[in-house]
Amino acid sequence: MNYMVFFQRRWVQIFVSGVFLLYLIEKTLVATGNPNFVPSAILLGSFLVPVTFVTYLYETLPNWDVSLAAMAICFLWGGVFGTVVAGTIEYDVLKTLGFLPMLGVGLIEESAKLIFPLGYYFQGRYRSQAAGILLGTATGMGFAALETMGYSFVTLLLSKGNILVLDGVLFARGLFSPAGHAAWTGLVCAVLWKEREKSGHQVLNLQVIGAFATAVLLHALWDTFNSWRGASFIQFLNVELLSLMVALTSLNLLHRRVQEARTDL
Repeated sequence: MNYMVFFQRRWVQIFVSGVFLLYLIEKTLVATGNPNFVPSAILLGSFLVPVTFVTYLYETLPNWDVSLAAMAICFLWGGVFGTVVAGTIEYDVLKTLGFLPMLGVGLIEESAKLIFPLGYYFQGRYRSQAAGILLGTATGMGFAALETMGYSFVTLLLSKGNILVLDGVLFARGLFSPAGHAAWTGLVCAVLWKEREKSGHQVLNLQVIGAFATAVLLHALWDTFNSWRGASFIQFLNVELLSLMVALTSLNLLHRRVQEARTDL
């Protein structure tokens, strides 16, 4: 491998510089005990992997016909709007939902994340499957980053300011974020855009419905397995293995769509 070429890639530069900045912030936080550095640590730790992953996808297929402005809108607006809509509906509905609550969460969140990508879909501005993948993963990563910020803040409060616990949450959620929200929304958008390519017009068919149902099911399984965490090591190991299976399945489905989109360009 040509290491000079590798380190010239933007996603590598973003990740390496981000890790260094996060390390610098946390060392300063520990050394000074100044809580003013906590928001910076949470913000940078939550957005590092999502921004890196979206940049990686954008560089992997440089011929995608998606503007940086569209990506930014899906990442920021799609992420914020998705979390707000999902959070509001979950609060109003799930507290009275007695049947398969995790499936309900998956259905609500996967629907909320599609709001902004669907705007571009119905406008018809970006028509390739690759464009759908990028818009979907950008929205999913924005959603994941904001969700991680919320979880990190709550964890920090419950742990009474334990930085090690905060780091654990940022690491775990950052590591798995590409295999979660990004993969699920990316899969649905990939199929949406692909089916429109095949038919020549907007379509809602069994392939699209199947992709959405798959995303909802994977999301529900992920949430269910993580809710089973117990105190014993065996219980913890079993949950981690089940969660890893969901993550690998999700990434594999997205990877297959990315490979398919590369052959279409």
